[in-house]
Amino acid sequence: MKYLYFFVVLSFGLSGCVKNNPLPVWLEINQWTLTSNPNSVNEPGALTHNFSDVWVYVDGKVIGVFEVPCKIPVLVSGNCKVSLYPAIKNNGLAAVKKIYPFAEPFETTLQLTEGETYVFNPVTRYNTNTKFSIEDFESNTVTIEKETVYSSPNLNLQIQNNPSEGNWGNYGYLSLNTIDSLWIGILPELILPKSGAEVYLEFDYKNTNSILTGIIERQIGGSNVDHGGYTAIRQKLENLQWKRIYIDLKDVVSNTPNGYAYRQYLKMSLDSGLSSSEVYIDNIKVIHF
Repeated sequence: MKYLYFFVVLSFGLSGCVKNNPLPVWLEINQWTLTSNPNSVNEPGALTHNFSDVWVYVDGKVIGVFEVPCKIPVLVSGNCKVSLYPAIKNNGLAAVKKIYPFAEPFETTLQLTEGETYVFNPVTRYNTNTKFSIEDFESNTVTIEKETVYSSPNLNLQIQNNPSEGNWGNYGYLSLNTIDSLWIGILPELILPKSGAEVYLEFDYKNTNSILTGIIERQIGGSNVDHGGYTAIRQKLENLQWKRIYIDLKDVVSNTPNGYAYRQYLKMSLDSGLSSSEVYIDNIKVIHF
């Protein structure tokens, strides 16, 4: 009985603009498009993304989060405001969906008729005050530095440009084997906001070897603390494709009161059981407000 009562209450809450015994309105939501923002204070670099999901609100009431493309029923009708927020798999985890904090929602007001289907091709853009630190391998000077103490001495990041890999221009490439088996690349030192501010490390990748991420905390007094991160697991050769991952750094940065600066790193160590592997990487960004 308590479950029936919950369903009745929920249905009434979502009826928004009307109804007794309503037919649903269907919202058909296609994949996201990320466009440039002419009002941006900072240059965002390549507009690659992996907004895999959408957080749906109608008249300010949350409907839920859904993988795009999707077609969902909602018990609303009349003049209603539909708000769609781009969502990501936080830290690459499919079970953890989060509204992407740096992009604007797609919003529109429509006269909805029960039983009808409304199609959305949502477009978003970065918020105007978003800040970026970018390594896209397009400059004459590459800012990602090889760590030389532990990295294999003959394993170096190559800069390649192959049109078959897309229209992004240059990208980084590593070929690992049992001799040249470890490479660690460190990004420039950054001052990052604390107090719960959103901070992300993002990058595009195509890999037959795992990619470990991490962050080095530079402490007042001269100490360095290595905070391990998350791993972009290797792809099967038959399913190899470019992907984008979003690594949430907020907790590390905000919960390290002695840290005054931070350096991201990427680590590729030949996976167990492999004799060789490849990693492609591009459009590395540290993003915050």
